[in-house]
Amino acid sequence: MSISTKIDLKERLKFYFGFDKFKGEQEEIIKSVLGKKDTFVIMPTGGGKSMCYQLPALIQGGTAVIVSPLIALMKNQVDAIRQFCQDDSIAHFLNSSLNKGDVQRVKDDVTAGKTKLLYVAPESLTKQEYIDFLRESGVSFFAIDEAHCISEWGHDFRPEYRRLKEIMSAIADVPVMALTATATPKVQIDIQKTLGMKDANVFKSSFNRGNLYYEVRPKQNVEKQIVQYVKQHEGKSGIIYCLSRKMVEKFAELLQVNGIKALPYHAGLDSKTRAKHQDMFLMEDADVIVATIAFGMGIDKPDVRFVIHHDIPKSIEGFYQETGRAGRDGGEGNCISFYSYKDVEKLEKFLQGKAVSEQEIGRQLLNDIVSFSETSVCRRKFILHYFGEDYDVKACDEKCDNCANPKEKFEGKELVQKLLKTVLALNQKHKSNHIADVVAGQLNNEITNYKHNHLEVFGIGKDRDTNSWNSIIRQAVLQEFIRKEVESYGIIKVTQKGQDFLKNPKSVSFFKERDYSDLSGPIIQDSKNTVVDENLFVLLKELTKQVSKEKQIPPFAIFQQPSLQEMCLYYPLTMEELKNISGVGNGKAKRFGQPFLDIIAKYVNENDIERPSDFVVKSVANKSALKIHIITSIDKKSNLEDIASQNNIKFNELITEIETIVNSGTKINLNYFIDEMLGEEEQEEIFDYFMEAESDSIDAAYEEFEEEYEEEELRLMRIKFLSEVAN
Repeated sequence: MSISTKIDLKERLKFYFGFDKFKGEQEEIIKSVLGKKDTFVIMPTGGGKSMCYQLPALIQGGTAVIVSPLIALMKNQVDAIRQFCQDDSIAHFLNSSLNKGDVQRVKDDVTAGKTKLLYVAPESLTKQEYIDFLRESGVSFFAIDEAHCISEWGHDFRPEYRRLKEIMSAIADVPVMALTATATPKVQIDIQKTLGMKDANVFKSSFNRGNLYYEVRPKQNVEKQIVQYVKQHEGKSGIIYCLSRKMVEKFAELLQVNGIKALPYHAGLDSKTRAKHQDMFLMEDADVIVATIAFGMGIDKPDVRFVIHHDIPKSIEGFYQETGRAGRDGGEGNCISFYSYKDVEKLEKFLQGKAVSEQEIGRQLLNDIVSFSETSVCRRKFILHYFGEDYDVKACDEKCDNCANPKEKFEGKELVQKLLKTVLALNQKHKSNHIADVVAGQLNNEITNYKHNHLEVFGIGKDRDTNSWNSIIRQAVLQEFIRKEVESYGIIKVTQKGQDFLKNPKSVSFFKERDYSDLSGPIIQDSKNTVVDENLFVLLKELTKQVSKEKQIPPFAIFQQPSLQEMCLYYPLTMEELKNISGVGNGKAKRFGQPFLDIIAKYVNENDIERPSDFVVKSVANKSALKIHIITSIDKKSNLEDIASQNNIKFNELITEIETIVNSGTKINLNYFIDEMLGEEEQEEIFDYFMEAESDSIDAAYEEFEEEYEEEELRLMRIKFLSEVAN
């Protein structure tokens, strides 16, 4: 009789943890471990993975070794298990944060048989002294947490994980348990192969988190949108993820100045600060953590109500794991991501210089997250399909933005036929972008090198562009007419369903997808689609003309139309609020702002206007080292070309930076540089033009002077004009 049948597991569950029943397949998983079987657990975040190794570790003799990738994760889990036991020695961790005395205390407790769970970093497990120690310690079993780190296709690949099989074999011949919340079918196979777990008992729970709401927003006015969102959910716990440490610091400070209890968390902070911030979040001394992906693995906080991605993650696995930290108690969990393809281009640049296979994998993972971001089909279906799970979209019940606000449908029978014919004509050897180019008739080097422009299918769908065809390919994958071969980095193959469709075509519904290609313009409406107050806009427009005549400067040099529109949306009443209107800044607010504030206050009072309560988004003073360097260099009359070269930026990018500085109200004196380019009469001519012009458009100026001046000359003169007249 095995140990698993001798023990009343529910009784032990109640004794150690106070629960009356197991969640999902926990009991069967624990029986598998107690029965000395290798066990592979795929369970979503919040499903109760840790219980699957904690309870068998407490029940058995010896010490269970838990391999865990993050120091913060170990500390959190050790603290959690100690709460259920009277003796702290029941659980320990071994990692680089411990000094020699700490390490010896851990070893003593393990040797004395007091420690049932020992959390170890994979890097620590490679040290010979620890291998020798554990060999003599009576290991009950190994548990590999976050097992997706083993696979190169996993989103957190750690090379140290690849050595675990040989190290564990050198320590003890005991069962191995692998656990992960995010693993595609490819990654699952990779994990089992690498750990030698081909005969393991596999337990796979549904990846569906029915209580989570998924939404992707275009990345415009993102700082204001996030501050407003957090203020609307005041007092609720949330995590905001940013890709860079710099952005984490900046955003945490932005939230703090807006009265939100927020803290930063990233690997650049010392371990004491990270631990302190994590504890403050867990203890609810802080409502929001702004973090890189270093935060969150294993953080057992059940009431995180929102997870916001300031930048789109590098993979769907990363997205799934990070959003999975919301609503672990089954309650409200809102997952909002901001998407711009420019962010994807930055991530692509990070791949340069890496091994070719790593670049290919990275690009494939990025392509998948782009597809998720841009899709108009049910986001939950998309995620679950990615993890190899079928899902009926009717069950989503408007728990994603696409189901809550369905996009326009159109008939796709002929499109699928054209797509499948093209894939077959290309011998099923190419990726989606190449297929889209062929069917759309888009010539490029790759097409001509393969001579695919001579194929019959070339351009059979030229009435649509490549973006549209990529959308059709994504939806055809979801509807299983075609599939992506993961092992070959995304090569498209026709499925049996696709073959059958070609023989007997039927009606197919596709969704019109959103175009995220142009996200440069400002949003004039807020998140509630509030319309600009036209009556106030007329009053402010008249005031601008009036001030323009008094100051004898053109209206655009005071406040431009987007700034006036924003004033009519948010009704600023103080100088501080006015400074936060886009295109105003400190200088302009002080110079021109008071009469505008007076007229807005009067209008609000007379018309009983209820101002948006979430408007006051205070900005953090711009401390950009680049801007400071530019200003000080210009004060020293350094050559602009030298300034650009020193900062590793192009000359036109430098001009853009200077324009930003001037538009915020700072005076810049470029006379020493402009005098070398343009004569006095030429400068006067351009200056007079801007004084009389209806707008500060460079295109209009270029056309007016019939290409007599270079664009750079006009931009520099506009800077001179705004500095002298508007600031």
